[in-house]
Amino acid sequence: MQRCAIYLMIFGWHIFCPILTAWGQGVDVSVAIAVHGTKPPGDPLKEKAPVGSDVVVWLSPLQALESKPTATAHPPYRLLQKDKQFTPHLLIVPTGTNVEFPNADPFFHNVFSLFNGKRFDLGLYESGSSRSVRFDREGVSYIFCNIHPEMGAVVLSLSTPFYGVSGPNGTIGIHDVPSGRYRLNVWSESAKPVEDFPREVQISATTANLGVIQMQATSSIRGSHKNKFGEAYRDMPNKPY
Repeated sequence: MQRCAIYLMIFGWHIFCPILTAWGQGVDVSVAIAVHGTKPPGDPLKEKAPVGSDVVVWLSPLQALESKPTATAHPPYRLLQKDKQFTPHLLIVPTGTNVEFPNADPFFHNVFSLFNGKRFDLGLYESGSSRSVRFDREGVSYIFCNIHPEMGAVVLSLSTPFYGVSGPNGTIGIHDVPSGRYRLNVWSESAKPVEDFPREVQISATTANLGVIQMQATSSIRGSHKNKFGEAYRDMPNKPY
């Protein structure tokens, strides 16, 4: 069965069709997210999205599947820099993917990531130019600009096509999942699960509802990050960019 999933990201609809699946009929897995507490004052994500939204849940197979997915053509993955923002804020890509970072602002940017995940520094580059990074291992990469502290994004590289992102009501659907054993993972930029994750789950026609994942709101890393030298950003109120 061919599958093309459409997910709602923070900055609008993002069409994601990296996989043509050939397993036959799988099951639709459902899970709900419940986030307790409120986002701390001063958090840059406070006004961006409802507390229970933009939580990513994915299933990693723990056994060999009868038929593995085959890669297919996909438009280039891009994290656009425009109006001193990264768009989209959250980008999910298959492990091993190249992501482009085009500069559409009329001034320089310096994109870097020095946290867990893919570590890189693209250096200073001008308006109209672009640089790229290969996300060669699974993980979460926090992306920043060394010039503009208000800019921040996340690239999540996954080695499985079975994932979903929660909307404002906290629900997630993962479609056409073959029956079997999986490692259940959960991630959010502004909340942490109350229980230990990842954990093993069994998926079948009778165990397709994974219940509710309880989470606690936390501060996002964007509220406290420093520049690529590990120093506080300099306050330049009259800067021309």
